[in-house]
Amino acid sequence: MVGAEGDSPMGAEEHCDVIVLGVGTSGEDLALRLASSGFDVIGVTDELVGGECAYWACIPSKMMTRAANLLAEARRADGIAAHTSVTPDWSPVAARVREEAAGGWDDSAAQARFEARGGRLVRGRGRLTGSRTVTVGDTTITARRGVVIATGSKPVVPPIPGLADVAYWTTHDAIQTSELPGSLVVLGGGAVGCELGQVFARYGVDVTIVEGADRLLPLEEPEASAAVGEALASDGVRQHTGSRAEQVAEAGGHVGVTLSDGSTVEGDRLLVATGRAPVLDDVGLAAAGIDGSSGVIPVDDRLRAADGVWAMGDVTGVAMFTHVALAQARVIGADIAGEDPPGIEYHAIPRVTFTDPEVGAVGLSESEARAAGLDVAVTVKPVPATFRGWLHGPGSAGLVKLVADRGAGVLVGATAVGPAGGEVVGILSLAVHARIPLEQLRSMIYAFPTFHGAVGEAVGAYALGLQDVLDPDGDRSLHM
Repeated sequence: MVGAEGDSPMGAEEHCDVIVLGVGTSGEDLALRLASSGFDVIGVTDELVGGECAYWACIPSKMMTRAANLLAEARRADGIAAHTSVTPDWSPVAARVREEAAGGWDDSAAQARFEARGGRLVRGRGRLTGSRTVTVGDTTITARRGVVIATGSKPVVPPIPGLADVAYWTTHDAIQTSELPGSLVVLGGGAVGCELGQVFARYGVDVTIVEGADRLLPLEEPEASAAVGEALASDGVRQHTGSRAEQVAEAGGHVGVTLSDGSTVEGDRLLVATGRAPVLDDVGLAAAGIDGSSGVIPVDDRLRAADGVWAMGDVTGVAMFTHVALAQARVIGADIAGEDPPGIEYHAIPRVTFTDPEVGAVGLSESEARAAGLDVAVTVKPVPATFRGWLHGPGSAGLVKLVADRGAGVLVGATAVGPAGGEVVGILSLAVHARIPLEQLRSMIYAFPTFHGAVGEAVGAYALGLQDVLDPDGDRSLHM
């Protein structure tokens, strides 16, 4: 490690080919990609090497989800495969998250890996002082090729009166907890709020989710929201939608939240899961001629923000997913290496909400496609309840929704809800990305009995000009 803040000589100077400002998942990936190609790369970070995904988000949260799903599966076994009695135990979950996923929230191994593969690391808060110059404490680093900004994002804490006066959890606290509260109020019914809410509920926590929009998962299709809402309700999760938190106060050892409809919810703990915002504070964008007034860094299709400056990940405001940041890193790496890469495209970004059932989605939602002025055709194909029961047990949900551009005859978006929704969306992502004609998708042979077979049925229904939907009593009906 060179030029670390606090142990650098006064006015120290460093030179390299590329500075990567932020060494999260994508920053580390890009830095090591460039280092392996012979570039001298310095990564600058005041956070853990590997970033949010490795220590608090993607990996540890899915470890928790897997544990909670195992509990649910064990309970489903009773009457189907065995007579079971399941006693939840959070301690092995907390231990696995702490030791196997997050390494005790110690990044010394990640730092050693970074340096062993050719990267140099500077610890501290980096600030641009020019298009190719960054200061870290008293150290000035100058890059011959340029600087890549990858400072990520941080949790948004809404300005709710009284919130600053109570001890609330962010997602970091929820992931790191070794003890479960008796009850939990979750502010935010998006992907993170629903995922963690279901996990804790399956471990016996009394969970209430508060979402200001009129449904959970407001960025997903309404059909997905309904399926996840029903599943959470079956796990005992209470849901307050269409009502916002207006006041937070501690009362009798509990945290009370007053909602806009006049009701009050209480819990031993309060989890704030209301989204994230790019970290651009004190990055020094103006010194490189970058306008960050919109809260994100504007970039072109090769992620160039200014002469000698690239940006990637959450700071670009495209989509706060690790896989998007890694795709951007590949383009930047090729651009810095002079390989003249094609510009990045975002029309087929996949996303997965890891609830049970999973929600896999790609591209435009129905409402987004209509807002874009497309000639939209929509097909919703439920997986029959009997089929779901054969494969996954009673109470499981499943559907495929296709959003097509009628004129072009291709999919522009799709959603798969089911026990393997995140896997089923893979074939749909390929279809949207490659703009495969629907007629070609219809000609495929789909394996039976599989959940992805519902994709073939949905494409067939589209070809017939039909919408296959569930009416309120759960019967299947076809609508022109």
